[in-house]
Amino acid sequence: MRSSHPSPGLYRVLLALCIALLPVGSSQPRPAAALAYPDPPQVLYQDLFVAVQSSQLYEDGKAFPDAIPRGSPKDILAQYHAQRPRTPEALQRFVDAHFAMPSEATTPPSTPEQVPIVAHIDRLWDVLTRQPNAAAPRSSLLPMPGPYVVPGGRFREMYYWDSYFTMLGLAQSGRHDLVEDMVRDFAYLIDTYGHVPNGARTYYLSRSQPPFFFAMVGLLSTADPASSFARFLPQLRREYAFWMQGATGLHRGKAHRRVVMLPDGSVLNRYWDDRDTPRDESYRDDTALALKSQREAPQLYRDIRAAAESGWDFGSRWFADGQTKATIDTTQVIPVDLNSLLFGLEKAIRAGCQRASDTACAEEFGRRAAARRAAIDRYSWDEATGSYLDYRWTRHAKIPRISAATLYPLFVGAASEVQAASVATAVSRSLLKEGGIVTTMLDTGQQWDAPNGWPPLQWIAVSGLRDYHDTQLAETVACRWMLNVNRVYRDTGKLVEKYDVTTSGRSGGGGEYPLQDGFGWTNGVMRKLIALYPTDAAYSSLEQCPLVTKSGSGRADASTGLR
Repeated sequence: MRSSHPSPGLYRVLLALCIALLPVGSSQPRPAAALAYPDPPQVLYQDLFVAVQSSQLYEDGKAFPDAIPRGSPKDILAQYHAQRPRTPEALQRFVDAHFAMPSEATTPPSTPEQVPIVAHIDRLWDVLTRQPNAAAPRSSLLPMPGPYVVPGGRFREMYYWDSYFTMLGLAQSGRHDLVEDMVRDFAYLIDTYGHVPNGARTYYLSRSQPPFFFAMVGLLSTADPASSFARFLPQLRREYAFWMQGATGLHRGKAHRRVVMLPDGSVLNRYWDDRDTPRDESYRDDTALALKSQREAPQLYRDIRAAAESGWDFGSRWFADGQTKATIDTTQVIPVDLNSLLFGLEKAIRAGCQRASDTACAEEFGRRAAARRAAIDRYSWDEATGSYLDYRWTRHAKIPRISAATLYPLFVGAASEVQAASVATAVSRSLLKEGGIVTTMLDTGQQWDAPNGWPPLQWIAVSGLRDYHDTQLAETVACRWMLNVNRVYRDTGKLVEKYDVTTSGRSGGGGEYPLQDGFGWTNGVMRKLIALYPTDAAYSSLEQCPLVTKSGSGRADASTGLR
């Protein structure tokens, strides 16, 4: 959609500032593995890209990077330089002549009285499925060899961590064909680019997302996951090498790309991005923040991009002051969720190597997993709060703010029984709300903070708690979340990407873009939870859900009330 244009004078001032202050190319060379990556639109279209994004021709900054050019980028850029459109209106005419704009992945709502939520979800899989594509010539879309499911709305391509939670629901719906296809698609991405990008676009190739590939592979044979790990062992090891690149030869107290060596020699990971320029899909927002913050722009952009790799873009976890995006310092943080997932990846590789009778590999990754688990305990476990916290390695201190990421060690089996019980108590005391698990305890206006709850974090909680036999709290989380999602569905006929969990029955808000519906991971998690808790899924009031005490899980008498 187009927005109202700034005045020609203001347009020229903004454009001059962006071109003068913010170079399009990265100020640091890309690693050797990235040299074959196709260039993103920001590099292909240079000052044309800056002009379009800075003038805000489109309300959604993702629209132009997703546009399909009608000719070669070189020729389009040459014509732009020859014509030099001076006003937003002239620039709009130029873009219309040389690019086809993308459409959204629309998902029609259902009539809740006629279509039960399970039927609605099952219908949406075909709506959100995209067939194998070679991608339009010169498009930013990356080609895929097999069918895949997109999240919906503005997210019209396949995304990395979204897809695991989507696949939970696909498997529950009996769509094992799509689960297999998507695992193969992700394996293809690893084989082609050396890692799974954030999403299937050229402008996402410089970063990844939380590494859930091993968990996806495990879905292929839930009764015997080691067999699938052995089958995809080359891709699992290749992804691991991507995350650990630079660890060999690293000095204590130093970091390289995604690895950090702590003072005691422990190696843990952080989020990162190989570029230090504004994001293609949020160019105007990033450049405006850089001008406002007065920070060194490349480092600010790196931290913004690293937060995008985390999937939690954006929230207080990455803000030095816990409140303000301008203080973002993601690359200084060792996140408990990322390191938990890498522990899970190490265990998966070990199991795959054992099944493949590669004893040396199995022993190596057994040692790696044990070392990471010990390091997570040393740097992230906080005895005082009974929870896992992120660690700011540049200040040698835990970040004293609990978030739903504290549940990840339970999800991958990295917690002891005592630690898991302490986490359950901390979660029920601080994060469990009327409509599910809240992301953090801070309300900053960012979408990965209160009052929002997100589908993937509900599943991480439920799955992890069930694995540690805290079935009561797991059911409580599931019940409250399903009640929340059901209420919004009854009101709107839609499933949306995030929900307000402080008041059941409200959609979430905040962030850089309007609330999206569709929605891949919401559909997937909801479909899975309904299958696990069919009785709870039919509840219509909060009082019907299991209660927990303020001190931890377990039944509470009626006098305790609800938080």
